[in-house]
This record gives sequence, C-alpha cells and structure tokens, in this order.
Amino acid sequence: MTASTASPPASRLQFPREPVFWAAIAFALGIVVGVYEFRPALWWIVAAVAFVSAAAYFASRRSRLGHLLALAAFFLIGALYVQVRGAATRLDTSIQPYANREELQITAHVVRDGRLQPAGREEFRQSADVEAEQITTDTGENFPVHSRIRLSIYGPQQNDEIFDEYSEAGATDVPMHVFQYGERLHFWGKLKLPRNFRNPGAFDYQGNLADHGIAALASAKSTDVQLIAGFSGNRFDFWRSRLHRSVVHKVNELWPARQAALIDAMMIGEEAFIDRDTRIDFQRSGTYHVLVVSGMNVTILAFVVFWSLRWLRLGDLPATLLTVLFCVAYALITEVGAPVWRATLMCAVYLGTRLLYRDRAMLNALGAAALGLLVFDPRQLFTASFQMTFVCVLIVSAIGIPILQRTSRRYRLALANWGSPDYAAYLPPRVAQFRLDLQMISARVAQFLGEPWSRRLIQTATRFCLRAWELLFISALMQMGLALPMAYYFHRATTIGVPANILVVPLTQLMMPAAVAALLLGYFSPLLARVPALLSSFALEGIVGGVHGLGRLRLADLRVPMPSVAMIVIAAGSLILAMWAARKQRALVACGIGGILAASLALAFFPATPQLRPGVLELTSIDVGEGDSELLITPDGHTLLVDAGGPVGPGGSQLDFGEDVVSPYLWARGISHLDAVAITHGHSDHIGGMIAVLKNFRPQELWVGVIPPSFALENVIATARALGVKVVRRWENDEFEFGATHVTVLFPPREWPVGSKPENNDSLVLRVSYLQSSVLLEGDAEKQVERRIASLHHPTASLLKVGHHGSANATTPELTASARPQVAIISVGSGNSFHLPRIETLTRLADAGARVYRTDLDGAVTFYLDGHSITTSVAALQ
Repeated sequence: MTASTASPPASRLQFPREPVFWAAIAFALGIVVGVYEFRPALWWIVAAVAFVSAAAYFASRRSRLGHLLALAAFFLIGALYVQVRGAATRLDTSIQPYANREELQITAHVVRDGRLQPAGREEFRQSADVEAEQITTDTGENFPVHSRIRLSIYGPQQNDEIFDEYSEAGATDVPMHVFQYGERLHFWGKLKLPRNFRNPGAFDYQGNLADHGIAALASAKSTDVQLIAGFSGNRFDFWRSRLHRSVVHKVNELWPARQAALIDAMMIGEEAFIDRDTRIDFQRSGTYHVLVVSGMNVTILAFVVFWSLRWLRLGDLPATLLTVLFCVAYALITEVGAPVWRATLMCAVYLGTRLLYRDRAMLNALGAAALGLLVFDPRQLFTASFQMTFVCVLIVSAIGIPILQRTSRRYRLALANWGSPDYAAYLPPRVAQFRLDLQMISARVAQFLGEPWSRRLIQTATRFCLRAWELLFISALMQMGLALPMAYYFHRATTIGVPANILVVPLTQLMMPAAVAALLLGYFSPLLARVPALLSSFALEGIVGGVHGLGRLRLADLRVPMPSVAMIVIAAGSLILAMWAARKQRALVACGIGGILAASLALAFFPATPQLRPGVLELTSIDVGEGDSELLITPDGHTLLVDAGGPVGPGGSQLDFGEDVVSPYLWARGISHLDAVAITHGHSDHIGGMIAVLKNFRPQELWVGVIPPSFALENVIATARALGVKVVRRWENDEFEFGATHVTVLFPPREWPVGSKPENNDSLVLRVSYLQSSVLLEGDAEKQVERRIASLHHPTASLLKVGHHGSANATTPELTASARPQVAIISVGSGNSFHLPRIETLTRLADAGARVYRTDLDGAVTFYLDGHSITTSVAALQ
C-alpha cells in the first residue's frame, strides 16, 4: 500500500454479539443449582426438552424470547449434567474399610512418580500416588482392591546436601529408590482416611484428594518398601512420565541448585524444593502466578512460538496448528493438571477464532473454552483456580481490551503510514494532533541524528511508552478485579501487585522463552545452551530480587478476613458494572473503573464485622488435630488466642498450622486482629503455628510463663518483639482484667525450676471468669501441677479445657473435685497414635458430672457462657 492510497482506520468499533459466552454463563448457573438443589433427573430432562422446543420455535420467528428460552435450556442442561456426571464418576473407596491405622501388607503400582523432599532435620520423605492391587491382613487373608493411595515413605537423611529428586537408582546422594510410574512395589504400612480439620473456613483436603482419585493415605518406613518385578500401567503415561523426569534432570544440569528449583516450579510445576519463605514472598507481592505453571506461562510460550513460526514465513494455518500442538505437549510434560490444560484450551480456542478472522470475539472464545472445560468436569467450577482464571480473562477481554482500543491502540494508529501527508485526515482529531506533535519532534531530532534514525527513535520510544501504559493499566485493572477472589480464597490484599507485576511480567516474558531454548539446545549441545541459560538466569535473578524486596515490605503483608455477603455482592456488582460501562461513554467508563477501585480498597482496608455474640464469654476449641488452640472472646469483644497448634514431635509437617488451620478459622469469623495471644508452654503442638498468627493478626500482647531453652520458643518471642508485640511474663497469683472478664494465673510460680527443654508441667494455667461462669485453661499440665493448683487455689470452673489432650497423667480426681465442671472439652487428634483420650480420664470426667466434647469427634466446639449457664455449638453438626 502506497502512502497516497493509505486507507483510513476504523473510527467506530463494532462488537459482535456473544451467544456462546452467555450460554456458558447459563450452563454454569445450572451446575450451581444442580449441586445445591437436587431434583430427580427426569424433572430436569422434561424441563430441558420443553425449553429447547420452545426456544427453537421462537428462534425460527426471530423473537428475542427464543434467545432467553435457549439460555434457560442451557441452565437446565447444566443442572441435569452435573447430577448425572456426579452419579457416574464415583471414587473407588473399596480400600477404606481397611484404613484403621493397623499395619497391612499392600501390593501396588505407581501412578504418579515419587517426589523426595526433606521432612525434618534428620529425615526425608518421598510422596507417591499408588494404586493398590492386593491387601494382606495380619491374619494372612488376601483381598483384591483397586483404590488409589497417597503413600508417604520416611527414612533417615544421609547427608545435608539437597539431593536430585530424579537421580537414577543407586546414586550416592539419594538414600532410597525414587519410585517411577508403572513400577510395582510391596510394603508394610498403615492406612488412614483423609480427614479435614473441621473448622469453619477449613480447606477441603479430603475433597482435593478425591479430585485426584485418592481414597486413603498410607505411611511406611523406607526399609519396609520393596520394589518387585513387573510393570503395570499404560505406555503413553510411562513415556510422558519419563519425559518429565528427563526435563527435570536437564534443568538441574543447566542451572545451579537454587535457580533450578525455581525453573522447575515456573516451567513444569515441580515445587518440591521451593521453600515456604520464597512461596510467601511471591504471594505477598501478587506475583504467585509466576512461580507456578499458570495461564500466563502458556500464553507467553504460545505467543513466542506462534510469532516465531510466522517470522519463518509459515502461514497462519500451519503456525496455529504447530502452536496448539506445542501447548498440548507442554501441558503433558508439566503434570500440573487442570490449570495448564485450561490455559491450553483457551489458547487453542483463541487461535482458532483468530484464524477465522474473529479477533474481537474474545468473550465467545472464553465462553467456548468454559463450556468445554465444564463438560469435561463440571465440579471444577467451584475451584479457586478455575474461577480466577476466567475472571482474569474476563477482566482483560470485557474491560481492558475495549478501553485500550479507545485509548492507546488508537494512538498507535498515529505511527502508521508515517510518510503519508494525507493519512492524518482520516484519524480522530486528538490522534491526528498527536501524530503532528510526534512528527514535529522527529523533525527537530533529525537535525542531529538524521531523518531515518530520528524516525526510528521517535516511533520506538512512542511504542514503548504506549506498551508500558498498557502493561500498567492491565496490571492495575487485574489487581482491582481480582481483589474479591484474593480476599475470599487467600485472605490477601495485594497492595504492591501493580509495581511487582510491572517488574516481573516483562522479565518472565524474557525468562520463559530463554529457558525453553536452553532446554531444547541442552539435549544437543550443552555449550550452545549456556547462552540462553545465562539469559534466563539474569531474568530469574531480577524476578527473585524484586519479589523478595517488595514481598518483605510491611505494606505487602496485608491479610484480610472473609468478606461479608454484602461486600461480595458489591464487589461482584462493581465488576459487572465496569464490564457493561467499558464500551459506553467516557463518564460511564470512569464510573466503572472507579467502582472496582472503591470495592478493592474497601476489601483491603474496611474488613467485615467480626462474628461475635455480645454479652457472653465465648471459648472455641479449634480443631488442630493433636495440638491445642483455643479462642476466647470476652462479652465486650476482646480476643485472646491460647496456643496455635502445630505438629507433634520434631519431624515437622507440610502444614503451617498457624497459616493453614488457625488463621482460616479466625478469618472465617471476620476477625482481622487479636488483642492478645498466650503460649502455655514450648511444645511444638502448641506453638508451631504461633509465628504465622503473630504476623497475620498483630496482637498487642504475647503472654508467656516459663521460658526454657528452646530454639522454637525463642524464635516465637523474637518474632513477636520484631513485630512490636509486647511480651508479658505471667506468674502464679497474677490477677488482671481482660475486657469484661477477670483473669487469674494459677501456674507457674516465679520460683518454678527451669529445665533444659520445654516440659508439660511448664504450662501456663489460666482461669477466666465472667459473673458466675468461669473457664479453666490447663495447657498440658499434669498431675503434679493439677494437685498443686487444687490444694492452693481451689479453683471452680463451669468449663474445663482438659489437660494434656485427655492423657491418663492429667485430670486428677483432686482437680475435678475442686472445679466441678459442667462441661469439658478435649483437644485431640483423630485416631492418634497415643490412643488419647484415655478411658480412665473419660471415666473421671463422667464421675464429676461433666458433659465431654472432643475435637476429634466434634470438630471445632464453641461454648457460650452468659454468667449463669452454658450453651454449645458443634461444628460437626452444622
């Protein structure tokens, strides 16, 4: 096209209708109703047939009613489909009757490669998914079963170096065989059923495992696991698994260990050696989507592959097909599952619509991808990953792109046909003036650089500024639009997400293609692979440095409780308003953007009102398994958390009990701040979660009693002081007011001897009273302490928090005779190896006339003391 014949740009944007998008919305709403409002399948079928018939009739007459009836038909089909699909895909639970924590002999084969990771200071752990073939009981009986098990294998760590989790069997730095897909094994192990912590707001761990086909959990010592002859599985999955291992091995060859761990996570979803601090920094900075394989990773790689193929002068059709094939191969290698397949499908649909010259049909492409995924698995609609993926794309396609088309993308037109004197006449006035200004600047610069270099400089700088504006705008829009799901699912307000993403996203766009190029070259020439590997290392260091720097700012660590229903409705409504307004007049666009900005700020800085019952003393025993954690709320709303749960013993746990168990319960109650926290003693099952609680809820005071030598206890106290929390030592006979209650410290005395390590009898024992009601909190106090308390203080208690999880060395007759509790609560883990609570303890409580509640049977239990009587709320019954 010559300059004189330059065609004018489109001055008005025409947007196609989005029938597929609205069909997907109707189908999704039907799934929601089908899950929560069960009706016989015949009802849905009859209704769907009637609406389809009516829709066809009215559509033939070109009536709008036909479109509405068609959407109603999609709604009914969604409700029918989720119920039929749910009945057809049931988890194989044939192994669950044997999950009684007794040792069994199990023959199985591996369906997911083992992953090695440290489990403690002197222990490592391998996790593998296996499918049982046969179980042998202790009586010698054999039973064929075909349920899947998540097997944890434990063994002593032989050295302190980080070992290659995919090294070949027999390597010196791997202390046991790493099990691979298809291998058969025989082991002695204990089976148990997956169990959720039964607290409001708790993560559905059981449902998550069921989604992966896991019906039971097993643990075994490495010495009790034997590799046996044979292969079981299919060859396709075998080669896929082998390719995955090969890629991980190549990553560890090309990059140093620390960088290799990050490349593994970002490129193929291997997160075994990403430490928790790094993970939290990415979450705080709003860049966690970079650390894990997400839609952004797939989009970047698809973009690079497609335009590289077009640069090699391949046509649209072969370039599209090869790009889709590349995305599918990438999804197979990653083993991440639904998120990467979802992104692959969306890329395929988008490239397909682009091929059909429907570049602007983004909402229809999004609807088609959603329908495909929901047909494949309708229940993924309820996962945070699915919802956030589609909200992200919806924000970009329904708000971002329409606004950019009316702003920066119009100004890009000013750079086209630079030498044409007539082209400006076809542009909107402001764009034409912008073009003339740029040409004047270019003419002045040409006096120093010459016309060609001047033109290139001005055009390049302008394109850079416009693209920087687009990145800034889309990043800000995404942070505002995702404020609701971030608050609802992750209880975070990503206050520094915009600057973090402006830094990280361009570096990721550089790192991902360079890392892929290094991997591909590494299979042919490690020497040639060094150049792209160094380039990706440079980008990676920039990403990590920026994330660590920004993620550790105090401003980044903003945690928020569960939004109220009203706030959820307002935030969702503001997002819908912004989508509607994006194609309207500028004033309406500004109102739409202002609405989602206001909603995001309200979610971050105006938390929901805590769910409290005024005028009563409340004690909730939170379900933390085998540990202890109690929330006490005074009649006037003051909050005290006593202990924060944690793992039993020094072996550690994959869970941070403060972050993953206690905090979600408090956030579900709308609590964003605690007035005080107390540590009864330094055992891990009481203080393991306290650091996360201190960081998330910033209490004013930390109460402690005896402080024996303990790295964990000292770390908690040091963290509290670093956060500005006042550390208060509490001793026997201290009395003080806490809100509308009176607190008496019954133990320990100042002269109590400090041992060489934390002991149960270090426990801080508190009595909290309100009018005629009182609560006695014992920690893990045993007989010696209880008898001292009973003889010196003669405490009474309406509610007794039973000492040491109901073990036989606590709850003495002397204490129960003095306290005369009406109700007792025992915090204890389900099916624990200590066989707690002991029968003699339960007998003593029954003899004292106390009604007994247990967190292993009842989940979280809440007691309300009004000064005269006690009422109870049990989580397991709600």
